Amino acid sequence: MSESASSAGDHRIAHIELDEATILWRSADVEQERRVAIFDLIEENSFKPLRAAEKGAKGPYRLTLAVIDGRLKMSIADTDEAMLEELILGLARFRRPIREYFAICDSYYQAIRKATPSEIETIDMARRGIHNRATELLLERLEGKVETDFATARRLFTLICVLHIKV
Repeated sequence: MSESASSAGDHRIAHIELDEATILWRSADVEQERRVAIFDLIEENSFKPLRAAEKGAKGPYRLTLAVIDGRLKMSIADTDEAMLEELILGLARFRRPIREYFAICDSYYQAIRKATPSEIETIDMARRGIHNRATELLLERLEGKVETDFATARRLFTLICVLHIKV
């Protein structure tokens, strides 16, 4: 790594956890999505909390996600678990995309078990479209707060959905 790259910091998520008290229940399919999203996120991500970076935080970061009173709470700490900042995002604009995503995922999981490959592909394309639109919305909501890339935001949206599962 070059001198300038190392002095710029390591703006990425090194550890992520979901507030388990927020999650009431999840199916095996949803649990698998959670595991994959976390694995992929840790393997490759870009995450720079702007206020913390302005104060000298260079990363990597520990991120905890929770839903409290209908808002997403993102607790950002350093690797020594010292709190750097908390972001609170209203989730009202995400209600419909989350509901649509759950509905299409249910259709997808059912299709995997009994549909033709072309039917599965059609449902998967719709699922990706909903996921991508919700990711764009998340990127808009993070603007000015966190610099991140599309792939990272996409995985974060998956985890936000996991936090919304109700019995």
